[in-house]
Amino acid sequence: MRDDYPLYVKWRYIVSYLLDICGKFPKNVRFNLADRITNISLDVIEYIIEAIYAKRKIDILKRANLSIEKTRALLQIAVDRSYLSMGQYEHISREINEAGKMVGGWMKSCGE
Repeated sequence: MRDDYPLYVKWRYIVSYLLDICGKFPKNVRFNLADRITNISLDVIEYIIEAIYAKRKIDILKRANLSIEKTRALLQIAVDRSYLSMGQYEHISREINEAGKMVGGWMKSCGE
């Protein structure tokens, strides 16, 4: 059922990618910055699942949207600190931006 939702499929890819790249962060930031990035991205997938099954989706989608913004900010810090290459950052930013547009479209379809 969840695989019928392109946003779910997209964000599952993003989480997988983030888990891979955050696992390669230096040890001194792996347990704070990397964990924050991965935990917030995992929160997003939970929000997506909740929204799929909820009758009132808008509040859940707003939380997902906020968490996507937090993920973007943390990734910008990671690239500023050279924990991510510019190529990795550009790739994941495109994916996250597309997912953000999907969330926005879903919110509009809910009347927000």
